[in-house]
Amino acid sequence: MEQQKRRPWRRWVVLVLMIVGFILGGIFVPVKPEITVAAEKLIEEPIVENLFGLGPFYLVNTLPTLVLTILIVLALVYFTNRSLTQSAKTDLVPRGIGNAMEAILEMLYNLTEGSAGKWAKLIFPWFATIMIYVLLANLLKLIPGFESIGVLHHAHGEGHAKELLAGNWYLFTADKGEYILAPFFRGISVDLNFTASLALISVVMIQVIGFRAQGWGYLSKFFNTRRMFKVPFFGAMDFLVGLLELISELSKILSFAFRLFGNMFAGIVLVAIVAGLLGKISILPAMVMMFELFVGVIQAFVFGMLTMVFMAQATQGHGDEHSESH
Repeated sequence: MEQQKRRPWRRWVVLVLMIVGFILGGIFVPVKPEITVAAEKLIEEPIVENLFGLGPFYLVNTLPTLVLTILIVLALVYFTNRSLTQSAKTDLVPRGIGNAMEAILEMLYNLTEGSAGKWAKLIFPWFATIMIYVLLANLLKLIPGFESIGVLHHAHGEGHAKELLAGNWYLFTADKGEYILAPFFRGISVDLNFTASLALISVVMIQVIGFRAQGWGYLSKFFNTRRMFKVPFFGAMDFLVGLLELISELSKILSFAFRLFGNMFAGIVLVAIVAGLLGKISILPAMVMMFELFVGVIQAFVFGMLTMVFMAQATQGHGDEHSESH
């Protein structure tokens, strides 16, 4: 058989992109962005002076991203439903986005059923919703323009100079100046308010599912007084272990929130540092962005899987109660 000639065209594509990036890096000098933990204000004045007695409410750059993420989820639901409806009216074979979403959801349901058994139908909607939403939130911030296009504010410390492009559009330069950039969009996974809210929802629903599965007996996991008077010493030990379980359950909020926030925020810092150090050499920052893509997928999967596993564990009996049920 005649061997087919290899045409390494992909190498040439990479080389051309490196050359183009080098040229553009010389024309538009990369500027290291200002890295802040808190979301930046797009408008200095608050939208609401006193929101529910908690203080002023500002328009920060994670709010537009939150709205955009919800719109994307609604669009995904709409087109998936339309695709499956059309398939149901024809040959019952799903195609396009309906086929892709059906495959993803079937995989997630099988994972849930393997861990939760008969409680899979109760746990699956929470697991799938949280995982898909976190995945979209993580991947959305990788779109070009995120965290690089926004409004200029006067810097309170070190800032950058600006250069007029056209109209009211300016470009940062590497020279020192008095301006900093507040991007229009910032990834919501790097906002601790979002990750803490999602963690709170997950932990609250874990308790709700535990009560639905075991009733009031679920509280014996945290306040185990069953053997307190029969065997005082071991009963006291069981009670102390229950209190440790309660502390562990509450600590899940911090664990969930800071795991997702820490990993995604570290990605922003890494990309900014690598891009700032390398300047015109654009291939390594692009490789870091590929790593960020991988981390975003893994973190969404970890957050969803931990939620699902903890929910499945909440449906199981604890200690003596579990042995009695058998």
